[in-house]
Amino acid sequence: MSGASDGAEANWILRHPALKQMKELQVGDSEQIHAAFLVYMDLTEVRRWKEVSCVKIPDLQAVLLEAQEKDGGPVHTILPLPVHQSLSHRSICQALDRGFPLLLCAVASDSTLVYQRMTDGLVTPDPPVGPFEDVGRRQHRKRRQQQQR
Repeated sequence: MSGASDGAEANWILRHPALKQMKELQVGDSEQIHAAFLVYMDLTEVRRWKEVSCVKIPDLQAVLLEAQEKDGGPVHTILPLPVHQSLSHRSICQALDRGFPLLLCAVASDSTLVYQRMTDGLVTPDPPVGPFEDVGRRQHRKRRQQQQR
């Protein structure tokens, strides 16, 4: 493979319509745009989410993504954030105020993506499903009974 074709293949990213749209939002932070593009590609190409679009909150200098996990499903707001970048409570509130469920996506320097669902207030966890046994305690009881014999 020649070096010229390597450069042409790498440039597809720079020509991608989503990346161009993100740059047009003028958030001014190339690292955040890079993080948003990686999340965009994960949502569209890996997770196959629908209707993925880029938006900007006027006060928050960041690219937000809005998408549906499946056709006809609820719209989610995704806030891509480089892992080293700090986030204020005010920023989270601004993203939550959009009225959609919010996913914070931490983007590591090795392109690892970690999604965290954010809520406005505390949410009680769902109860566990399925038959659960305290196996450790049962085994401990069995050992103790065998030792006593």
